[in-house]
This record gives sequence, structure tokens and C-alpha cells, in this order.
Amino acid sequence: MRKVGLGLFLGLLLVNSPASAGLFADDDARKQIQQLEAKVLKLEAQLRSVEEQHRQSISSLLDLQIQLETQATELRKLNGQNEEWVHSLQDVEKRQKDFYVDLDARISQLELNQQKPDTSRAADNKASGTPVGENKVFEAAYGLYKAENYAGAATAFRDFLRQFPQSVHEANVYYWMGNAYFLTRDYTSSLESYQNLSNKFQDHPRLADAMLNMAECQLALKNKTSAKKTLKQITIQFPGSDVAATAKKRLATVK
Repeated sequence: MRKVGLGLFLGLLLVNSPASAGLFADDDARKQIQQLEAKVLKLEAQLRSVEEQHRQSISSLLDLQIQLETQATELRKLNGQNEEWVHSLQDVEKRQKDFYVDLDARISQLELNQQKPDTSRAADNKASGTPVGENKVFEAAYGLYKAENYAGAATAFRDFLRQFPQSVHEANVYYWMGNAYFLTRDYTSSLESYQNLSNKFQDHPRLADAMLNMAECQLALKNKTSAKKTLKQITIQFPGSDVAATAKKRLATVK
């Protein structure tokens, strides 16, 4: 009986073995499928994340491009406004220059009308030419200065003094001749003209300006000691004036 029961048990094991093997094989397959599905889901999530990042990057690039185009448009507008301002400033500077030149001409004429030449000057004028002719020569030289022909004006003023050495215009000629030489960067001749004005005409209304230009000539000629002396003299001789204030500021920059 024992042998029969053992045989039956072994038989049952042999019969059930293929079914158990098939069951285990199905479980492995399901696990692999589940693992693959999980990987696929993970890859799909990563792909969606990459696509979202790509979309955001494209959106950011488009926004940046729009901002750059907007800034470029604003820059072009600013450049256009800047050009308009430059032209306007040039027009204002030209009008100011014309105004001051005209003002100087009127002052010169007033000074001429106020001055009364003595008999010695009248005799010199008679010997050199009529006052009308003298005025015309002066106006011609001053006209060159107004036309910004500074080299020609300097020569004309110098010739004027040779032709009319005792002229009522002498002080003004020294001033304008100094300016003309200064604008042509002939600082030596300019300084000489201003010094003649300062030495001979201490009551001239443009003496302070002439002395300030003298200091600039001295600085241009590398003579800082003389320039400092001239600037200090301006502050002493013309206290409280705009020229004195300018001289103080200029003096502070001279080392």
C-alpha cells in the first residue's frame, strides 16, 4: 500500500509540474511588461518635460526678439532726436555768436562816438587820411573777423595800426587783433596784443576779458607762473565780476 501511495504522489507531482512552470513564466512576463510600461511612462514624462522646456525657450526667445526690436526702434528714435538737438544747439550757438559779434560792433561804435580825439590825433589823422577813411579801414578789418577769417583779420588789424598809429580805434584794435591771433593759435602775437591793451588802456571795458585771454595764452606757451599771476591780478582788479569768478576757477585747475 505504501508503494502504491508513493507512486500516486509522484505521479501527481509529475502531472502538476508543467502547470506550475507555466504559472511562473506568466508572472515573469507580466513583471517585465510592467517594468517596460513604467519605463515608457517615465520616458513619455521626460519627453513632455523636454517639449515644455523647448516651448518655453522658444517663447522666451520670441519675447527677447520683440524686446530687442522695440529697443532698436526706441534707439533709432533717440538717435533722430539727438541729431535734431545737435542741429538746434548749433543754431543756438550760431545765433549767440552773431548776437555777441553784433553787440561788440555796437559797443565799438558807441566807444568811437564817445571818444573825442585831441589836436595831436587830429593832426595825425589828417596826415594819415580822413576819419571817414580810417573808420572804413577799421570796419573792413572787423568785417573779416565777423566772417571768421581770423588770419586775414589779424593781418588787417596789424596793418591798420601801422597806417593809423594814433587812431581812436587803437584800444579796440588791440583787443580784436588779440582775439584773431588767439583763434589762429598764434599765442605769442595774441599775448602781445592783449598786453598792449592792458599797458595802454587800463580803463577799457574789455580789459578783464583781455587779461583772462592773456592767462590762456601764457598757459598755452607753458608759462604757468605768469598765468597764475595774471589770474590772481584779475581777481584783485575786478572783484565780484563774472570774469573774476572764472579766473578763480581757472586758477584752481592750474597745477
